Amino acid sequence: MDHQETARILVAGSGPAGLIAALGFAEAGFPVTLVGPEAAGADGRTTALMNPALAVLERLGVLADLKPKAAALKVMRIVDATGRLIRSPTVTFRATEIGEEQFGLNLPNSVLLPALAKAVAAHPGIDWRKSMVESWRLDAGHAHATLADGSEVSASLAVAADGRLSPAREAAGIPASVRPYPQAALVLNFSHRSEHAFTSTEFHTETGPFTQVPLPGNRSSLVWVVKPETAKELAALDDDTLSQRVEEQMQSMLGRVSVEPGRQVYPLSAASPGRFAQNRVALVGEAAHVFPPIGAQGLNLGIRDIDDLIGIACENRTDPGSRMSLAAYDSRRRPDILARSGAVNLLNRSLLSDMLPAQMARSAGLSVLGSFAPLRAFFMREGLRPGSGFQALTGGFRKQVRR
Repeated sequence: MDHQETARILVAGSGPAGLIAALGFAEAGFPVTLVGPEAAGADGRTTALMNPALAVLERLGVLADLKPKAAALKVMRIVDATGRLIRSPTVTFRATEIGEEQFGLNLPNSVLLPALAKAVAAHPGIDWRKSMVESWRLDAGHAHATLADGSEVSASLAVAADGRLSPAREAAGIPASVRPYPQAALVLNFSHRSEHAFTSTEFHTETGPFTQVPLPGNRSSLVWVVKPETAKELAALDDDTLSQRVEEQMQSMLGRVSVEPGRQVYPLSAASPGRFAQNRVALVGEAAHVFPPIGAQGLNLGIRDIDDLIGIACENRTDPGSRMSLAAYDSRRRPDILARSGAVNLLNRSLLSDMLPAQMARSAGLSVLGSFAPLRAFFMREGLRPGSGFQALTGGFRKQVRR
């Protein structure tokens, strides 16, 4: 395709969302400039990607390299480990209940990021400038970025994949409301004696979720949400003591536990921008939504942002950053992002709440999910692909009517 008729895309940010956006736009035939340094240092975190997100990685040609180093997520469980008066029954979601072999894969970031970076570096349609954006200038026709190395890049559309404090979002004049939470996440990996059977368990506690997610072999990753001062205390414990604390918190579900080196603590917050695109800038990933790590939503939502943005850009190749394109993107992403972040923030707040009505509402919701299979299936389908739960419901309803 002649580059004259297809406008240039500038992707700011070289984390997973930025790398996936650069690959996706390049695969769709757009000339791409990616701006951001290569990831330095080891990231001990893992990312649970659901099947639709994996399908995107497959299209981009990176999934085959990742699969051997990832663990399948076949069963997901929610256990009420609060010591409160009103507690919910354990709810178990099985992928087989909705005709899927697995919900997705849990991938170590230390595997995911290098695989994406390798694909980006090898793509002839991507010019990767391993520098930072120093300043933005947005005019009627283009987004211009001046880089730290002194060069300038201009494009019809700037994709802001530059994280929760997104400078591109700020340059576009998009306000974001940020709410810090009285919580921090302790993140680590551990080995355990018993097999995890590809099951992820989210223990709900008074300070937030304690989530174990399978890794290959008898290993799992852990995100333990507690008060910030508790996170500091836990992170300072010696390996044996911390291993014992993790095992106790999991009710010895996986037998003897040993934590691996490399612990990280992240403060938690929620952020939502007033809009998702404006002034030649479209927000994706954490520039568009930040919420606590509950129910594996983060990067899955970011990949849907990217997928929708590319779809809209393809309908408007000569000027994908036009006001019309950005308005279409904003209205397409709004319901999905607001529903996901709203649900996660609400569940998180109900865990932190000592108020009986909040506890009762959470407990009633989980009880109904636990006992009513059609509703469980609906939530699982919606969790994977927004809208698919409703499609299955209306499909089932039509069958009943035909009878």
